[in-house]
Amino acid sequence: MRSNTTARIARRRPFRVAAAVLTAAAALALTACNNDDKAAGPADTAPAGSSSSSGSSGGAQGSDDKGKEGGGSAHAGVERCHSENLEAAFATGEDALPVPEDGEGGATTATIVLMNKGTSSCRIGGFPGVDLTSINGGERWSLARSSKKWTSVNVEAGQQTQFTLNLAFTKEEEGFYQPAWVEITPPNETKALKIEWPWENDSLVDQRGATRPATFVNPVG
Repeated sequence: MRSNTTARIARRRPFRVAAAVLTAAAALALTACNNDDKAAGPADTAPAGSSSSSGSSGGAQGSDDKGKEGGGSAHAGVERCHSENLEAAFATGEDALPVPEDGEGGATTATIVLMNKGTSSCRIGGFPGVDLTSINGGERWSLARSSKKWTSVNVEAGQQTQFTLNLAFTKEEEGFYQPAWVEITPPNETKALKIEWPWENDSLVDQRGATRPATFVNPVG
């Protein structure tokens, strides 16, 4: 799936990290978990999702590590969220741009919204697989995942949840990675949702070979 849709949200800036949160506009009650990214630890060495996807992304696969989930019985009888019933979009607009505080690069966060466009509630929780592809030859970067804990959440039809990316921007002319597309594989799914990278003038520090990169993905739920 491919979407160029963006969502409008407001942003808080505790300390020097921008933490985007969804507004309550359009009567869509947010069913996501706490998105306080200050609690997220450094990225693990493994990509987000421990195995290769057999779907359209060809990269990181969504993973819902059962060992980290709590309260699973509360979702009994609710089917998990499938890729075909989800629509992904970066949260952008007025105060939601992931711009580092110093304006010269640095650490910040960006929010990705997952909308349930199906006709019934679904359950989601865990780490989505997130692959970036670059403008220079389509080089792929499967993002590592944080050590943040999570719990599954129910997303009603027409409502949404979210997850965040920790990003390390740079203004340097060397050692950078310029994304063009983002492929998101929901937890336990193999089919990716493809969206455009909306900040064409903002490059990331190229840490594809780093053990503990500053660009990584946090869980849904």
